[in-house]
Formats: sequence, C-alpha cells, structure tokens
Amino acid sequence: MVFKRLLGPPGPGGPTVDTVLEPGPVRPGGTLAGQVRLVGGDTAFDVEQVALELVARVGGERGGNGVAVPFERFAVGGGFRLDEGEARTVPFGVTLPWETPVTELDGRELGVRLGVRTELAVAGPPEPDAVAGPGPLGPGPLGVDPLGVDPLGVGPLPAQEAIIGAFRRLGYGLRSAGLEHGRIGGTGQRLPFHQEIGLTPAPSYADRVEEIELTFLTHPGGIEVVLEADKRGGGNAGGDEDTGHDALSRFTVGHDDARDWAAEVDGWVRELVEHREAYGSDSAYGHGGPHSGPGIG
Repeated sequence: MVFKRLLGPPGPGGPTVDTVLEPGPVRPGGTLAGQVRLVGGDTAFDVEQVALELVARVGGERGGNGVAVPFERFAVGGGFRLDEGEARTVPFGVTLPWETPVTELDGRELGVRLGVRTELAVAGPPEPDAVAGPGPLGPGPLGVDPLGVDPLGVGPLPAQEAIIGAFRRLGYGLRSAGLEHGRIGGTGQRLPFHQEIGLTPAPSYADRVEEIELTFLTHPGGIEVVLEADKRGGGNAGGDEDTGHDALSRFTVGHDDARDWAAEVDGWVRELVEHREAYGSDSAYGHGGPHSGPGIG
C-alpha cells in the first residue's frame, strides 16, 4: 500500500472527486455546507481522510495573479474503502473563520478570490504521488488554478454591511478591494493577510485625502474596524511590513450594535484625518504590506 495525498485530479484510473457547495454566499463565522462526491476508479482505494482547505488569492498588482494562500483546513470524512466504480457522498458543514474576507456586496463581486480545495489521503496501488503546494492563481472567475479550487462566495455580516452602507450615504465610493500580506500591528488579527476596501473620499474630505482604506477584523465578540487615510498628493509613506503609510485608526463595534452609523462613521473619519494632520504622515499603529487590489468594475 502507498499512502498519498491527492490535491489535483487523480491520474487515469484513479477516483474522481467533485465538491458541491450549497448555493449562495456564506458569512464570516457562518457554516459552509455541501457535499464531496466520490466515484471509485479502476481499482479499490482506502480513503484515510477527506479534507477541505480554504484558499485565498493574496497580493499582486491590480489585475495581477497574486499567490494562493491556504488559511484553514477541515477534515470532513474518511476511514472507508472506495470500491471500483463505487459512488459515495461525504456531506459536510464547517465553520468559516471569522476573519474570512468578503467577496461580494449587494450581490456585486468585489474581485476578491476565495476557494475551497478538496484533498484525499488514500491508500492504493503504487503510483507517483500527486502532491502540490500553494501556487499562483491566474485570471478567471476564481483564477485558473491547477489545484482544482471551487469558488467560495462570502457576504458581509450585518454590522459590516451597515458600516459600508453608512460610507456610501456619506458620499464615499467603492474604488478597489484586495487582500494584503502581513498583519496590522496592535490588533487581534489572526490570519496572515487582511482585506482592504479602498474608498474614494466624500466631497468634504476630497481636498485632504486621496483614499480611505477600510479593513474589518472580525471575531466572535465583534469587529475591529481599521481605517487608513492616504494623504492628498503625497503618495504612500512606506512599503515595509509593520510601518505606517499615512494615518491609521482602530474602532471596535459589536455584532448587534444599534447606532447612528452615518454619524459614527463620519466621526471616525474626522478623527482619522485630524490625527494625521496633527501628528504627520508617520503616525500609525503599524500596517504591513503595500497597497494593491483588483478594481471594482
């Protein structure tokens, strides 16, 4: 017997794998449900484990490829024999990490690419291992990924939706969205990357900042809202990890908070801009990674 981990399509005569997700977007911290459908190949295999791996496309210039970064893994089945030609279904329901990035707003895709990669650990006739690691994700609905990733759609939590809605009502526009390598200093961030949503400034701030960048760091007890202001006409202040660009402020909200969100958000931005103007462009809590992200068409 040879144990091997199949990440991509098995070779000729091997079992086939088809992962079907329940339709509709999932929310951060919510349940991702579906089925892994297996069909045996030309010979029997002992399936030691069926696993799902969540993968995100991180970094890359606007419209670029980026790198596939795994950020969570779940064992959803295994310990059975898959006979020749046998059809078997493995249902699953797993909980998404709270920091899972949002891929759509109001049914509109943001250009953020997430996926579910299915893995089998099997024992069968001696064959070359089919093992592969994270690699580039190319253009396309999720990117042309040689590792067989199924697209994953994630919608916003109610508080996230309320905050973004408040920015819109105040005159801010959605400019871009992307995933950046690195952690934001002084926060409870757990994943090795974070999402940035770029907003064009409202008219009242258009002469003072070029862009507001919004990041949600979500956890079971609430959301850390991180705002960064890029100054008008000054460009970025830095590119190394854990250094500040212009100004960065953090605020905390609960999942069920009932607030005047427009007034709250306006106060956040005013504090952020005044903080930058009072202390200079290097005043920040620390922010890792350069700016980038696919545009929202």
